[in-house]
Amino acid sequence: MESKQHKVVAIGGGTGLSAILRGLKKKNLDITAIVTVADDGGSSGKLRDQLDMLPPGDIRNVLISLADTEPLLEKVLQYRFQQGEGLAGHNLGNLLLAALQDMTGDFVSAIKELSRVLAVKGKVLPATLQQVSLIAEFTDGTRIKGESRIPTTGKSIKQVYIVPHDVEPLDEAIEAIQKADAILIGPGSLYTSIIPNLLVKGIKDAILAAKGKKIFICNVMTQPGETDHYQAIDHVKAVEKHVGERFIDYVIVQNGKIPAKMIERYRQQGAEPVKANIEILESQGYKVVADQFLKYNTYLRHNADKLSDRIIMILEGKGNQSSEKN
Repeated sequence: MESKQHKVVAIGGGTGLSAILRGLKKKNLDITAIVTVADDGGSSGKLRDQLDMLPPGDIRNVLISLADTEPLLEKVLQYRFQQGEGLAGHNLGNLLLAALQDMTGDFVSAIKELSRVLAVKGKVLPATLQQVSLIAEFTDGTRIKGESRIPTTGKSIKQVYIVPHDVEPLDEAIEAIQKADAILIGPGSLYTSIIPNLLVKGIKDAILAAKGKKIFICNVMTQPGETDHYQAIDHVKAVEKHVGERFIDYVIVQNGKIPAKMIERYRQQGAEPVKANIEILESQGYKVVADQFLKYNTYLRHNADKLSDRIIMILEGKGNQSSEKN
């Protein structure tokens, strides 16, 4: 007998969200991805400025991660033009979403049409249909506007905001959160990919009111200019500070060995492993799932299949069984 199809909402953006969705799509899950629209750099930023459209880059990555496509088609959709006036720097998948928006008349319809073509498993929704900008306030009291500029200052982030602050979420996103058996937050860039979604008031309120299990997936490595020297507890507290109250039930952390060569390679780029803080998190009432969740080639990434297995265990009520504690 096939197990119940659980409803899962995954919230974030960037490569982190895309990576875990590649594992989740193999499971018997009803998936909705809610994706940040605060990006203002690169191809997405140019299309946002020139066509007055929402930035498509994170949406594109999530669509591809949930798609049933041939490897060549994925490469084509991710292809970035290197030359050509007006084309250089643009990603083909971004241009395709721009064209579909022009043809269908709105961004959500464009996403749905591309989802149909790519045989996407689940729904992909922007956090809001309104243009937003991200502002960071640093611990020295200064502020900077623009998602792409925030990690470049070398300053410690105190808080981030979106403007306008009163943007409306999609009704579909709110409905998905209300019906979800689990709400996944992360992994990804903490202040520029994850938290901006939670600053959309309707989304924040829906998460706080939702009955589903709230699961935070902690990053494996710190991000230079954004989470320097952060441990797992710092990630959790930053998220809950921006939401305004405690709401996370489970915290998934990496707690296995990382090859010394990989650590040194990342250290040269200003990144370091995120300490798991298992005892601290548990002492504060969080349910902790700790394991060796890594796979590594050129870069360190979550093992999406193993992570998905543990998420299924949480959904089935057997989640907080840490295989390693130290």
